[in-house]
Amino acid sequence: MSSSYLPATTDSIAQALEAKTPSESISILYQILENPSSSSEALRIKEQAITNLSDLLRQENRAEDLRNLLTQLRPFFNLIPKAKTAKIVRGIIDAVAKIPGTCDLQISLCKEMVQWTRAEKRTFLRQRVEARLAALLMENKEYSEALSLLSGLVKEVRRLDDKLLLVDIDLLESKLHFSLRNLPKAKAALTAARTAANAIYVPPAQQGTIDLQSGILHAEEKDYKTAYSYFFEAFEAFNALEDPRAVFSLKYMLLCKIMVNQADDVAGVISSKAGLQYVGPDLDAMKAVADAHSKRSLKLFETALRDFRAQLEEDPIVHRHLSSLYDTLLEQNLCRLIEPFSRVEIAHIAELIELPVDHVERKLSQMILDKKFAGTLDQGAGCLIIFDDPKTDAIYPATLETISNIGKVVDSLYVRSAKIMA
Repeated sequence: MSSSYLPATTDSIAQALEAKTPSESISILYQILENPSSSSEALRIKEQAITNLSDLLRQENRAEDLRNLLTQLRPFFNLIPKAKTAKIVRGIIDAVAKIPGTCDLQISLCKEMVQWTRAEKRTFLRQRVEARLAALLMENKEYSEALSLLSGLVKEVRRLDDKLLLVDIDLLESKLHFSLRNLPKAKAALTAARTAANAIYVPPAQQGTIDLQSGILHAEEKDYKTAYSYFFEAFEAFNALEDPRAVFSLKYMLLCKIMVNQADDVAGVISSKAGLQYVGPDLDAMKAVADAHSKRSLKLFETALRDFRAQLEEDPIVHRHLSSLYDTLLEQNLCRLIEPFSRVEIAHIAELIELPVDHVERKLSQMILDKKFAGTLDQGAGCLIIFDDPKTDAIYPATLETISNIGKVVDSLYVRSAKIMA
């Protein structure tokens, strides 16, 4: 970075844009920012230079330089309105976020900015940077720190009645509680976000995020039809904005179809006009799962899980539901295979279902304990012994009903006698 400076004029900006290499452009823009002039025109040119510089540094993946730029600009922030300062700070933080592998740098950058905003008493900007910091901490799986930060922030924002920020914070809190497997609190936070959103205009991307979170929570409660409708709303919003989250909404829509035994509809959704735009590994993974489910084939199911590990196993939402689906499919297949037998070798069942013996034995013991069928495992002989379904004796329920009715008669007689005595 040169010690000399250039005049803060449109010609200097044009010179930076016409430079042959990005590094030359960056050097010119730094020289414009070093200009000591504080006239309104110079400040406007510097704002433009900051925007261009942050874009160039992002393209060059120079995250540390972006961090240093924020520190360097602090004297400049005292010369411009607070709203413009907030816009520039958030723009630079967003630029750092677009550079891959900078999560730790973003966290430390946000913590630095929070300290600076506290010292400068810039409450509006501090609250937004703290919300961003909480989101980063959640991504980094530092849940307790994120939760403590949010709990203080949400009280402060509610007191100020900043509805738009409140929607962001409540939505973030819902995601955080969901990650901690606290569904009641996740639902309560989402309801609070919806209530705040109903009072103001919410940008389509934010509305899509609310719908996506609603779908995830409904799917967690096994209400897949309602979840599908929310995922569809989210998909339409993200698709219109060309947001990359559209493919995840579509993937979760297909997951809901599979979970309600409508796997045959998956191919139709993928081949629709909207679905064809997003053809790729994510949709191929769901199609493979749908095919395995339609054919009731555990082997195809396991092949799909192995071939599309990144899309299925590493997506926590899909993985959780597919684990449940796999267990159901395995139970159905085992029940079908053992039905003709009264005594059968476990190795034979494992051979028929094409799974390891210990895996099958473990699942059969679990099914016996869950009373999916009556039987016992003879581990010495390596056999499964299946009992006939015990016929329920009707005398016990009838006796209980009779006793219950006698109790009602006695209560009625007691009430009548009490009235007579009175």
